[in-house]
Amino acid sequence: MALNYVWIAFFLIGFVVAICKVIFLGQTGLLAEMLNALFDAAKNGFEISLGLTGVMTLWLGIMKIGEKAGVIRVFAKAVSPLFRVLFKGVPKDSPAYGSVMMNLSANMLGLDNAATPLGLKAMEELQELNPVKDTASDAQIMFLVLNTAGITLIPTSVIAIRQTVALEQHVQNFNAADIFLPTLIATFIAFLAGITIVSIYQRINLLRLPVILFVCGFAGLIWLLHYSLSGMPADKMNQTIGAIGSGVILFIIVLFITAGMLKRQNVYDHFIEGAKEGFNVAVRIIPYLVGMLIAIAVFRSSGCMDYMIGGISKVVALCGLRTEFVADLPVAMMKPLSGGAARGLMVDVMRHYGVASVQGKLAAVIQGSTETTFYVLAVYFGSVQVKNPRHALACGLIADAIGITAAIIVGYMFFG
Repeated sequence: MALNYVWIAFFLIGFVVAICKVIFLGQTGLLAEMLNALFDAAKNGFEISLGLTGVMTLWLGIMKIGEKAGVIRVFAKAVSPLFRVLFKGVPKDSPAYGSVMMNLSANMLGLDNAATPLGLKAMEELQELNPVKDTASDAQIMFLVLNTAGITLIPTSVIAIRQTVALEQHVQNFNAADIFLPTLIATFIAFLAGITIVSIYQRINLLRLPVILFVCGFAGLIWLLHYSLSGMPADKMNQTIGAIGSGVILFIIVLFITAGMLKRQNVYDHFIEGAKEGFNVAVRIIPYLVGMLIAIAVFRSSGCMDYMIGGISKVVALCGLRTEFVADLPVAMMKPLSGGAARGLMVDVMRHYGVASVQGKLAAVIQGSTETTFYVLAVYFGSVQVKNPRHALACGLIADAIGITAAIIVGYMFFG
């Protein structure tokens, strides 16, 4: 129901603002621009879904091999002590644990194309355990918030964009990977915030050994990874980061295939069986994704986002605070709505202020430390026909807000 109100608000607020601009400011071309943005968003939504078809076919096929070979069950047992605390109503031997773990791992490595089909698979398995099919279960809400506030170990795409812009601007001795540690810290804070918020709603006790061990162990891994990579030149670090991400994914694929081969299974047939599901999932996504993108397009093209940013900037200045981060607020506010739009805004900030500026660095940290909450909500719940997200949207947005605030504060600590 909350998503319904948000969707309606995007349209109504955007339309009212546009009408006022036409009547009082004479901006007669604005309505045509909004209509074009509406159609473009519908087209983009279809193209995104179509583009996901091949990737989902690949990964759901690979996942089927791993499932038949028993590797997914091994993964599930490894993470079940932690997940049994976090995911209410999921049996300890459920294969959903393995899918959830693989999805979160892909997100940590910045492998968006791999993470989405794995997440859809996990959501389907959680839906099988859901007693009320059109309403999100506690486990589904926890999974969605962990996606929207997920840890990013390696912001590969942001680092690559920064390096490209630096070359365009002829910046000397530029380290495109200097956002690595700030992004990692900000996402870890957002991740903990997401778990805590959902646990408060669902009355989950987090002061238990599996959770404490995970938090302490992951904090140690953060330190070790930073220590190993921080001394490298930017180009070598980018290559190493890319090798880590690619190597992990290829290792998983080979592991699944090898396990099936050792068990003398027909691995190819298992792949085809799972791959057939990919097309069906992609088709189910289309109406939900298009619906969300057209609402965002109307709100953005009406200029409402600009008014919000301008008001915040004035308040910040009146409070006597530093205002460099205000230039990055469009990125922060757009990221929960549209990852592609937020990426474009980040590049715009880098080109306007300079990729090595405080504004440019803050924009990169924000981009790397938040997730497209509305996109994930629409795609993941839409794929299993969940219409009532309950407290998922509120928890996701609160975690986003904490992550954005952490990104700004940590960014100032490192670059201010």
